[in-house]
Amino acid sequence: MQTSADRQDRHQYPAHWEADVVLRDGGTARIRPITVDDADRLVSFYEQVSDESKYYRFFAPYPRLSAKDVHRFTHHDFVDRVGLAATVGGEFIATVRYDRIGADGMPASAPADEAEVAFLVQDAHQGRGVASALLEHIAAVARERGIRRFAAEVLPANNKMIKVFTDAGYTQKRSFEDGVVRLEFGLEPTDRSVAVQRAREQRAEGRSVRRLLAPGSVAVVGVGRAPGGVGRSILGNIRDAGYAGRLHAVNKAFPEDLKEVDGVPAYRSVRDIDGHVDLAVVAVPAELVPAVVAECGEHGVQGLVVLSAGYAESGPEGRERQRALVRAARAYGMRTIGPNAFGIINTAPDVRLNASLAPEMPRPGRIGLFAQSGAIGIALLSRLHRRGGGVTGVTGVSTFVSAGNRADVSGNDVLQYWYDDPETDVALMYLESIGNPRKFTRLARRTAAAKPLVVVQGTGTAPPGHTVRATRLPYATVSALLRQAGVIRVDTITELVDAGLLLARQPLPAGPRVAILGNSESLGVLTYDRCVAEGLRPARPVDLTTAATAEDFHRALAAALADDTNDAVVVTAIPAIGEASPGDAELAEALRSAAAAVPGKPVLVVHVELGGLAEALSAAASTAPRASDRDPATGTAPATGTAPGTHTAPGTHATPLTHTAPGTPGRAPVPPSREDARPGSRLSDAVSERPPGAVPNPPEGPRLIPAYPAAERAVRALSEAVGYARWRREAADPGKVPEYDDIDERAAARLIQGLLERGEGLTISAAETCELLGKYGIHVRRALPAPTPGAAAEAARALGYPVALKATAPHLRHRADLGGVRLDLADEEQLLRAYAELTELFGRPEELRPVVQSMAPRGVDTVVRAVIDPAAGAVLSFGLAGAASQLLGDMAHRLIPVTDREATSLVRSIRTAPLLFGWRGSTPVDTPALEELLLRVSRLVDDHPEVVAVTLEPVVVAPHGVSVLGATVRIAPPPVRDDLGPRTMPAY
Repeated sequence: MQTSADRQDRHQYPAHWEADVVLRDGGTARIRPITVDDADRLVSFYEQVSDESKYYRFFAPYPRLSAKDVHRFTHHDFVDRVGLAATVGGEFIATVRYDRIGADGMPASAPADEAEVAFLVQDAHQGRGVASALLEHIAAVARERGIRRFAAEVLPANNKMIKVFTDAGYTQKRSFEDGVVRLEFGLEPTDRSVAVQRAREQRAEGRSVRRLLAPGSVAVVGVGRAPGGVGRSILGNIRDAGYAGRLHAVNKAFPEDLKEVDGVPAYRSVRDIDGHVDLAVVAVPAELVPAVVAECGEHGVQGLVVLSAGYAESGPEGRERQRALVRAARAYGMRTIGPNAFGIINTAPDVRLNASLAPEMPRPGRIGLFAQSGAIGIALLSRLHRRGGGVTGVTGVSTFVSAGNRADVSGNDVLQYWYDDPETDVALMYLESIGNPRKFTRLARRTAAAKPLVVVQGTGTAPPGHTVRATRLPYATVSALLRQAGVIRVDTITELVDAGLLLARQPLPAGPRVAILGNSESLGVLTYDRCVAEGLRPARPVDLTTAATAEDFHRALAAALADDTNDAVVVTAIPAIGEASPGDAELAEALRSAAAAVPGKPVLVVHVELGGLAEALSAAASTAPRASDRDPATGTAPATGTAPGTHTAPGTHATPLTHTAPGTPGRAPVPPSREDARPGSRLSDAVSERPPGAVPNPPEGPRLIPAYPAAERAVRALSEAVGYARWRREAADPGKVPEYDDIDERAAARLIQGLLERGEGLTISAAETCELLGKYGIHVRRALPAPTPGAAAEAARALGYPVALKATAPHLRHRADLGGVRLDLADEEQLLRAYAELTELFGRPEELRPVVQSMAPRGVDTVVRAVIDPAAGAVLSFGLAGAASQLLGDMAHRLIPVTDREATSLVRSIRTAPLLFGWRGSTPVDTPALEELLLRVSRLVDDHPEVVAVTLEPVVVAPHGVSVLGATVRIAPPPVRDDLGPRTMPAY
């Protein structure tokens, strides 16, 4: 008789269980199901495990696996018995398996929902977080197969494995019997398990980027024998920057007797290099890259920067070449920046790495810069580097990453690194596309709570070479969701740098109240008008007249800063004529000293044709945090980083001014990870004292005051800072998702399940829609079909007069402007007359689909929508019905689940919101009832992901209560939520 163990599988090989993961130390591994073809790999793996680890696994000495063991551990049915392996370079480094058991502890099949689980990790890979990653994946597999609980028996001395289980965050039960610790835990994700998983994700992905940006040794592969060429240029850039590690030049065409190139040791292959190599910069033709990747992998290289072009940006063949590149690199545990990348830069004095095509190392600073486009990266770096034509003064970057096609390392990974990087205070990102909007929004929200994140977002069309998840959301909706997450979303490179310049070293404004002062009445008025246009609250400009001296500027600025009715000050300055006019240096010192006296408010300068003033004010500027600005507990700088450069038109300036007093920080300090601050690590050096001989940071010095050549640029930057500060305050108390006693979640689930049995995806009927919404306390005003005049009269008698008569045909629905709606019909005579008019104007009743509905109280017509987008997640939208939303696109959006505070802000976020609050003497409507409706819709979609779309239109908001007059609901099998599943890297 054939047992189930003799069959390879009861199901086909589950390829969707395969995944690449980032481990705790930043390396990668591949997780996949174990099959019958893995017998030799399993034996080899077991031979490399220590006797102690074998004892912990089998509770007895177990030196080798028998043939029966090998058969058992490689033959799975992928339902009741599953085995997964973590591999690097194609070889096993760890395994995990579960066996379904019944109540008696014996092997069983469904409906038994418990399984025993056991791990074995090769000793050389213990401590890398392999078991934790495998637990996440085997738990997801078990849930898919109907298993709800795991049980594990562990020897008391096996503390590492006990810790894997207890730290996972699942609800657990622990017992001790017969000298064995028995752990039982449910597999449903909990708030704690998700939090643990995301914290591990952040540490792992951040460290994977850190390994690329702070390597101890670098090999440049593809260095030409003659000067010129990409490889030779990169080698020179790394060497000239004063790279602190070991540098190697590699080219298989080098003569065997060649020992050096430009003073750098030369090799024909990475394999020939003595010692380890942390990073390989690859600058060879695309067809030669696979061989280079194999060499690097076999030598233990940790990461790659691939500058080579000819990948997905070149067409289908190149896209397949790009997939193969990523698969090969990950197989060896390497992460990849690129291909088609511009390179990376790290200005830290103990690294000094310029592995990019930028010919000069940018000045050290505290800006993190990410650009998918190499051209934009070049422009930004050049502006940040030069003293003039852009940002002057000592302004620079902490790290720079140009990801090219971002086949592997993306903006999400860099955000994970910047989040707890003590050397980065402001993050600037140019994103041509967003590959995973749901994850980016989550990471952006967390990062923005610690430091400003300024983003220029592409138009929504991914450039060639970028793999982007399909989203049905409009570009404007994605932008709104980014703003909800705290992202400072700007439209141009100029605005990117202008906003960063202000946020870098100025305190955040406490509110929108702005004082304006200067020596030009007209420039002050222009500034005032722009403040009003940007939603700020400016005071009347103070005109110092063109005869103003430096002392006049000093007194006026000091008075404005001391005034409690001002939250920020904009100083305007134009050239003055006369002997008493202040010189550039004198005016600069006057502004510095005044700002130093009241450091808690931001100061900006708008200057016209005062290039000398700009240079005078920025000559001593520094982006290095002063010792007095550092948090004594953490050693981190509380300010928001360095002033970024700008991408400006020729002849313009965006210049930092300075004042020396400490100020209110623009960001909360983020302490470095203490796990990384170990002796000898680069992070421990960074947070303690610099190693001897290291190039120091720029001199500790005065705080930057940004200066702009146009009022609109300064005010727009200030407006963004005000909005960001308001978001920070609100994010500290995000509100809560309220509970409602009349919600019947279980009844709604039963109804949805029954409806889904009729088909994969459908728009449910009006009666079913009303029933489902009613389970969540959302009541749709009853509408009765009226296929004939008599039916209309009968419906009206049933509902009670007055009534409305509506045509519900698709081309007339919600189009009162076309005359398809008749309101306030007081009796049967009016109803029949209206029925005749509709049919005469628009056609037969079967074409019009008329309905009769009782009249709702008068109010403001609005629309509420919810949709589940496969890329961004569930989104709740609100706007006024009709032209405001349809023609002008005046809709506001929030991610589901929505809190009470978010519902309040959602109602007030649309431009036409004043119509809800008594605009021009009208009666204010019941916005609390509207907010409750929004929260109930949010709960419905969040509780039941099968509800993929909801539209309530119109929703009439009256002075007392709301009336839902129309509703449609679409249900379908719930989309896959990869953000709640195990950690994985994007599939290739």
